[in-house]
Amino acid sequence: MTRITRRRAVVAALLSAAVLAGGSAGAGQAEAQTVMRVSHQLPPAHHIAQLVDQWAADVERLSEGTLAVEVLGANTAFKPDQNFPAVARGQIEAAISVNFQWGNTIPEMNVVTLPYFMTDIERVKRFPGSDAAQLLEEKLLGKGVRNVAWLFTTNSSIFTSAKKPIVEVADFQGLKIRGLNKLVDEAFAANGAAPTAMPGSEVYQGLQTGVIDAGLTDVSAAYSRKYYEVQSYGTVTPFFTVYFHIFVNPAWFDGLTEAQRTAITEASAKAEEASYALTAETASAAIEQLQAKGMTLHIQSEAETEAWKQAMQPPVMEAFKASSDDAARIVELVDKL
Repeated sequence: MTRITRRRAVVAALLSAAVLAGGSAGAGQAEAQTVMRVSHQLPPAHHIAQLVDQWAADVERLSEGTLAVEVLGANTAFKPDQNFPAVARGQIEAAISVNFQWGNTIPEMNVVTLPYFMTDIERVKRFPGSDAAQLLEEKLLGKGVRNVAWLFTTNSSIFTSAKKPIVEVADFQGLKIRGLNKLVDEAFAANGAAPTAMPGSEVYQGLQTGVIDAGLTDVSAAYSRKYYEVQSYGTVTPFFTVYFHIFVNPAWFDGLTEAQRTAITEASAKAEEASYALTAETASAAIEQLQAKGMTLHIQSEAETEAWKQAMQPPVMEAFKASSDDAARIVELVDKL
């Protein structure tokens, strides 16, 4: 069994375990179906893409066949920055985005990417349904979309390098590193590094040609993007948390029957629950895969993590709190999780 096949089996098993009872589709199939098209950017092999496929199947089953879900992944319908306006305008019923893609539109969405702030897995698990999540959902609704699921994607980052490992905070001095966004880049600049904005698709070439010295990504992405071909070292650290979230057009959702809305809500809750174990399994597998490809990995100790936190969190936290009127409030809400 291949790694991808095994991961798909894990997705199905996790969600099957969460579903204690399923309705028969026979009666529903006799009724007119409502189409639900869902756009996202992820390739088919990505663990969240596979989770979404199972979520779609659960929506159809729980709605007794009255909802027909069509998943349009890998940018086949819209590009990442087009998904939100497409759903808000009613061009498509639903989409999936990564939290930091909202950029300046909803600054509060960056709260989960604050360095070493929301990476504890128990805090991650308490986020969906919390007051913090509700605040973000209200912001999303104000922009014309209704959130239905928070899919935990990673809390395991990797800093890669070619010449020497990045272990101490001092190792960032003079380092040309791939930046993530203006907010997170504050942490690198404050510690002597020179962040360079670069889309994920260009990082491999940037590392290969020496335009940048170091990369930052999720451990599973480091493997799928073959960083091991151009980088010798990697430091694995709980730098920040990332969610992909599912959102729908509010008018479309409100026009569904109560049973259909319940089907989406229940399938979403099960997908959220399944994402925790699936993401952990994917990260663990990626570490083994990178090592098998010859990368020398350093798994950060608690003391090292604390040192990086003290050096990197304060400048980013300060910039974040100044980014919007509700930024300080959501920090307080996440602190209570």
